Amino acid sequence: MAIEMDFWFTETVNDIVGNTIKVKERIFSGRSEYQEIEIVDTYHYGRTLILEGSVQLTEKDEFTYHEMISHIPLFTHPNPERVLVIGGGDGGTIREVMKHPTVIQAQLAEIDPLVIEKSKQFLPFVSCELENPRVEIIIQDGMQYVKHHKGIFDVVLIDSPDPVGPAVGLYQKEFFEDVHKALKDDGIMVGQSESPFFDQTIVRPLYTILKPLFPIRKMYLAPVPSYPSGLWSFVFCSKRYDPILHYRLEDFHRLNLKTRYYNEAIHQAAFALPNFIQELIA
Repeated sequence: MAIEMDFWFTETVNDIVGNTIKVKERIFSGRSEYQEIEIVDTYHYGRTLILEGSVQLTEKDEFTYHEMISHIPLFTHPNPERVLVIGGGDGGTIREVMKHPTVIQAQLAEIDPLVIEKSKQFLPFVSCELENPRVEIIIQDGMQYVKHHKGIFDVVLIDSPDPVGPAVGLYQKEFFEDVHKALKDDGIMVGQSESPFFDQTIVRPLYTILKPLFPIRKMYLAPVPSYPSGLWSFVFCSKRYDPILHYRLEDFHRLNLKTRYYNEAIHQAAFALPNFIQELIA
C-alpha cells in the first residue's frame, strides 16, 4: 500500500551538490540482502526507483537511458542473437532489447531478486518484457556469471548502478577482462559510465582499463534530467564493429521501432563530444 506523504528527496553527489525531487507518496521502502530499495511517486518525474539513495530511473525520462544503452550496440552488431544484460533488474533495458527480432535469447543477470519483484509489482512501464519467453532471468552476481561463460554473447550491456555496495566490482579491471572473454570474437560491450561533469575520477580510470582490451572504444552521451548534472555517458567497446561505420541504418528504417528518444540522427550525433570530455578520455 502506498504511504501518503509530501516531502523532498535529495540525492547528494560527492557530498557537495544535490538533486532534489518533490515526492508525492512512498510506494515501497525496504532493504534486501544487498541494498536499500525505495519506490516513490513524485510530482514531476512520476514513479521513481531509488537504490541506496541514488535515483535509478523515473517514469518521465527512463526511456532516454534505456533506449540509448540498448539500440546503439544492437544496431551496430550485424546479427545480435545472444545478449547479456548485467544488472538492470527493473527491466527497462530488456524491454528495449526485446524490440530486436534478431535476438534469440536475452539473459538478465541480476544479483537482487527484490529489485525484479518490486519492479514487476510497481513499475510495469519498464518491467513489461521480463516475462517474454526470449528472456532468461538469472539471479546471480553478474561478475561471477561472466567468469563461467566464455565466447557466448554477441552483446553485453552493463546496466549498473553507481559504484557503491555490490556494484563496486562492475568498474574494475578483472570484471572487464571477464566480459571481454564472454563476448564472441566480434562482440560489443556497452555500459553506463556516469556523469562526465561529476564523476571524472571514475571515467578516466575506466578508459585506461578498457584501452588494452578493445580496439574500438568510444564514449557517447544522452540527457537524463533526473540524474546528477542531467548529462550521462555510455562507453561503447567493440572487438570489430564501429558504431558509425557499421551502423545498420537500413535495418533501423525497416524495423520502424517505437522509440521516444533514439533515432538515426541521435545514433550518430551522440558520439560528438565536447573538448573537455575528449581530453578526459584521451
